[in-house]
Amino acid sequence: MNAAAVPVVAGVDGSERGSAAVLAAADAAVRRGRPLRVVHALVYVPAGVTMSPSIAPPAYPAYLAQAEYLVAHAAGLARRRAPGLSVTSAVVPGGAAAVLVDESRRADLLVIGDHGVSAAAELVIGSVAAQTAAHSACPVLIVRGAPHPEGAVVVGVDGSAGSQGALVFAAEEASRRDADLVAVHTWNDGDGTELNAELPMTYETWSGDEEQKRVLAEALAGLAQKFPDLRVRSLVRRGFARRVLTEHSRTAQLLVVGSRGHGGFTGLLLGSVGRHLAHHADCPVAIVRTQPPPHSVS
Repeated sequence: MNAAAVPVVAGVDGSERGSAAVLAAADAAVRRGRPLRVVHALVYVPAGVTMSPSIAPPAYPAYLAQAEYLVAHAAGLARRRAPGLSVTSAVVPGGAAAVLVDESRRADLLVIGDHGVSAAAELVIGSVAAQTAAHSACPVLIVRGAPHPEGAVVVGVDGSAGSQGALVFAAEEASRRDADLVAVHTWNDGDGTELNAELPMTYETWSGDEEQKRVLAEALAGLAQKFPDLRVRSLVRRGFARRVLTEHSRTAQLLVVGSRGHGGFTGLLLGSVGRHLAHHADCPVAIVRTQPPPHSVS
């Protein structure tokens, strides 16, 4: 597929967060010069089978019509948001996670809300979004909180391959948005204590700081050459990754993390850190896999 034709895909479910995801996806498509594809996963419950004793599913034609109206409405929101943007929509049979992961194989970016309106919609952060982020073939943007337009793009860095991919993604996003990039590296000595201290790269107090600064410096090496106009701030924080990154999300327009990492970032997607960020970050969260999507071009 021609790289320019690879779309940004928005998963919608009729919720307010789903609408926010469509708007964020439209903005992302414009920034990336990509078309937008709006998708709704249709799970039909046959007549006589109910998800709740008090809820009977509608007949399939009515159910399908409702789904088609939903995606058409979402596509209309995107067109009004970005006149001139190429927008297509589709109702795809299947469970939300399976549909979204399949869509990700042909997507430049997958955008979803952080929760849905019902069990049938399935876009619940504890299940569908986590599964999608864990298995997506492209970066996943989870729309939650409120972006701070004047804020920085914040990225968690730990020196792993996963965080390196996140760093490049974050740098590209910061460049597109004309925003500062804040690269944050966290560490703790395993004694269960946490200090709320922010260390610039020149700060020297605790033993071990030099090693942590080296990890971050090595991760950032070459970034200035690739992005000469990018404004980058490097921070080393002693503390737990989920708390430090959540703090930074309060003033960020985007928080970016890799799908796997070392130390505090281990198990980022399905473990406590990923779930914490998805539930508590005050801005949208982008999760970037270690491996690039299959359609990526150099």
